Amino acid sequence: MLTALLFDLDGTLTDTDTLHLQAFRQLLHDYDGRELTQEQFDLQVSGRSNGLLFADLFPQADATQRQALAERKEALFRELSPSLEPLPGLLRLLDHAQQHAVGVCVVTNAPRLNAEHMLGAMGLDGRFEHVLVADELARPKPDPLPYLTGLQRLQAEAGQALAFEDSLPGVKAASDAGIFTVGLATTQTAERLHEAGAQLVIDDFNDPRLWGLIERMQR
Repeated sequence: MLTALLFDLDGTLTDTDTLHLQAFRQLLHDYDGRELTQEQFDLQVSGRSNGLLFADLFPQADATQRQALAERKEALFRELSPSLEPLPGLLRLLDHAQQHAVGVCVVTNAPRLNAEHMLGAMGLDGRFEHVLVADELARPKPDPLPYLTGLQRLQAEAGQALAFEDSLPGVKAASDAGIFTVGLATTQTAERLHEAGAQLVIDDFNDPRLWGLIERMQR
């Protein structure tokens, strides 16, 4: 029985990591001339919540300064993303969920302002029953709390849900919540996603293996 679909946002609903990398590179260059490689971004930055991430990136800054830096970075990202394309097959999956009364929820480590911006830039305003922002909860991903909260909001059990994630912290969070986790290979390799706990790894939402899984869960 499939009753709920829970989605990460960045890199899962739309491929945004290149834009985030650009924003981080500009921020770090302007701050102290630092450079950020793609590999550093993939392993140390992608998918992490701003609270923990900016404490690591700017250990000498106080909390107020780190918050200002985070807000500047997110403003840079929004400037770079006036419009965004949903990942292939996403609209098909959302339509299928609506037709079969399957609840849908966004579970993201992104700030709410970014989440609302991205959904609007994709034309997906109002398509999700809930948009859960980890910064508004007690603990962000990789803790399972955001996904457990998503299940509660959708009144679903973990065994009746699918989670979609592209980052290693996100995969760990969803997997530790007991949800069958589908990794999107937009920002990480299939091997890394499997190691983090993904049970299926796909390139996009048109993958026949995903639709076979959905069919089996709806029997």
